[in-house]
Amino acid sequence: MENTTIAISREVKEKISEFGNKGESYSEILSRLIESARKRMLHDLLFNEEGCVTIEQAIKDAKEKKWLKL
Repeated sequence: MENTTIAISREVKEKISEFGNKGESYSEILSRLIESARKRMLHDLLFNEEGCVTIEQAIKDAKEKKWLKL
C-alpha cells in the first residue's frame, strides 16, 4: 500500500494517539476508528425509530386499509 503524508495539528495527533495501543501506527489507529465509526453509523441507521410504527399499529392500519397501494 502506498503511503502519504497529511498535516494535522499536534493537538489532533495527541488525541489520535489516545486511541492507540502500544506499538500501533497512526494508520492502524485511524483505520480502526474509521471501521468503528462505520459500524456505529450502520447501527444508528438500522435502529433509528424515526418514522416507524409498532407492529400492532401497522396491523391496525392494514386492517383499516390506510396503506397506499402502489
